Amino acid sequence: MGEVLSQNEIDNLLKALSSGELDIDEAKNSSEKQVKNYDFARPAKFSKEHLRTLEIIFEHFSRLLATDLPAYLRKSVNVDVVNSEVVIYSEFSNALSNPVLLGVIGMEPLSGNVIMEMASNLGFAIVDRLLGGSGAQISKERDFSEIELSILERIFSICVNLLREPWANVVKVTPRLERIETNSQFAQIISPSETIAIITLNIKIGDVEGLMNICLPFDTLEPVIDKLNTKYWFSTMKEKDGTSYEDTIENSISRAVVPIKAVLGKSTISVADFANLQVGDIIRMDRHVDEELDVYVGNIKKFMALPGYSNDQYAVRVTEVIREENE
Repeated sequence: MGEVLSQNEIDNLLKALSSGELDIDEAKNSSEKQVKNYDFARPAKFSKEHLRTLEIIFEHFSRLLATDLPAYLRKSVNVDVVNSEVVIYSEFSNALSNPVLLGVIGMEPLSGNVIMEMASNLGFAIVDRLLGGSGAQISKERDFSEIELSILERIFSICVNLLREPWANVVKVTPRLERIETNSQFAQIISPSETIAIITLNIKIGDVEGLMNICLPFDTLEPVIDKLNTKYWFSTMKEKDGTSYEDTIENSISRAVVPIKAVLGKSTISVADFANLQVGDIIRMDRHVDEELDVYVGNIKKFMALPGYSNDQYAVRVTEVIREENE
């Protein structure tokens, strides 16, 4: 779009033409077209508008990750979009180190593959956490074992499935994790000269912090590239009420595992009696058989119940729910 002149500038030009100070033919001949350099090695296929829309999509994806991953890792997870840029794939693949965690993702009905690269320190922290550790990162880099890759494949699948909802306003996709690559030499999944958009997320799991890069080839997004603008995005965005977020939170909480125990009673015996206990011995408790039992959820007393049987197994029947205000 050309430069817009103000009313004063227009009046000055008309006055210069009337007085003869400005020659029209001379002005036409002196005008030169502005030439813009074009880099054929890095064609401008993604505009700033496209990148901004991709950032919005992955901000939504980040919120889903921060909500869902703690249910599996039992650890606080923070996810933020930190950068978006356009490069060619060879620049991205040459910057990869070994070991590397690359998830190759199919995005049907879109063609081609999307790549999700996770920092190796995050991978080792996730494995350590899922195997019962504190989620600390290792001090020395090494290759991932087959067992570790099987564990990480589960987490990658969870992350990939979460892509479905953020992309719903652009295209209904069915994301699927095809495989995980750990060697950058075998990461030539996309043509080296292909233009890609890279969205970088910063993930913090407890005290361990690392980056996740999502690599989006232009050929894959070309069929929906016209929909990657904020005007289309907001015009097609569905109205959502608070219940959708409540359902997401409720779904995450429902998958959490908490210990429940019913306390039959308490008793005090000597160490000698305890050491000589035999099958059939009776220990006298401080509670009668017809009294209600205390039922704990974690370390909090939440129910009162009566003991009994259900399907030939010991069970309790809840008789009272202890509300917080009654404690």
